[in-house]
Amino acid sequence: MSPAPAPASPRRIVFVAFELVQALDVAGPLEVFSLADRAAPAPVYTLELLSSRGRPIRTSSGLQITPDAGLDGCEGPIDTLVVAGGQGTRAAAADAHLVAWIRQAASRSRRVASVCTGAFLLARAGLLDGRGATTHWAACAALKRAHPSIEVDARPIFVRDGNVYTSAGVTAGIDLALALVEEDLGRAAALAVARSLVLYIRRPGGQAQFSAGLAVQAAERESVRDLQAWIAEHLDADLSVGALAERACMSPRNFARVFAREVGRTPAAYVAAVRVERARNLLERGAVQLEEVARTCGFGTVETLRRAFARALQVSPSDYRRRFAPAPPGNVVALEPKARRTA
Repeated sequence: MSPAPAPASPRRIVFVAFELVQALDVAGPLEVFSLADRAAPAPVYTLELLSSRGRPIRTSSGLQITPDAGLDGCEGPIDTLVVAGGQGTRAAAADAHLVAWIRQAASRSRRVASVCTGAFLLARAGLLDGRGATTHWAACAALKRAHPSIEVDARPIFVRDGNVYTSAGVTAGIDLALALVEEDLGRAAALAVARSLVLYIRRPGGQAQFSAGLAVQAAERESVRDLQAWIAEHLDADLSVGALAERACMSPRNFARVFAREVGRTPAAYVAAVRVERARNLLERGAVQLEEVARTCGFGTVETLRRAFARALQVSPSDYRRRFAPAPPGNVVALEPKARRTA
């Protein structure tokens, strides 16, 4: 696939931040667009960071950020409006001037995006009414309560509904920015930026916010945690409820009840998630055959592996490997700034 042609003029990317913003909500996506621009033979993006009054703002980590200008200094068309989130979102959502400005700026933007709890600002501005959206998993219920007309989905890394994009928490903003770069400049450019940032993979929007392995930390009972660790090391074993219950020295009914309470999902759902996760890790290495992946991860057949991937990731194992396996060493794209022609 040939790379997408560079735009006739640089695309204007405007970031909106506020007091106690999450620093990575701003810096992560901004760095993605900046790297894409620096690697291009001609300018493809211009980047602007705004705050309400153009004064330096303190992030939730204590880092100070100096914006380029205040909101009122930003006029004219915008390609992409990006609204960050963070600890200060509640106060920012109560700032009538900021919310009104976001609403007005969105009307002159080709597309609008939020990172993490920045979705609350888009919602307050009326930009998510009747749309699908996501935010940080811990804030999804609050977003739905405050704005019932929004179809909040806590699962994806990011959601696109028309020209409005919302991402999950913190680092998911990087995934969203990479997807926007791919829209603008093509897949090769996005993958080159991802490699430059030393990202293990570039996650699709439909990928779940949680790794199945994180659920290990949720179990309070040591016996359940030990069983989860054993499952991860024996994915090709009999992991039926009956077999797991016997290993846990419980009746199948009691085991299923205890496991679901401790882990938040049924034993079967947990086993399926861990198997898919292990298969993903193998496929990301690139060279493993599908038959070996299916056997190692306990799927048995390639067809069972395909069905599990379709349910969990909405993509086939082959497509997943093509999208996320590393390029051969001789084909890695070095993301170095190129000399640009001057007029």
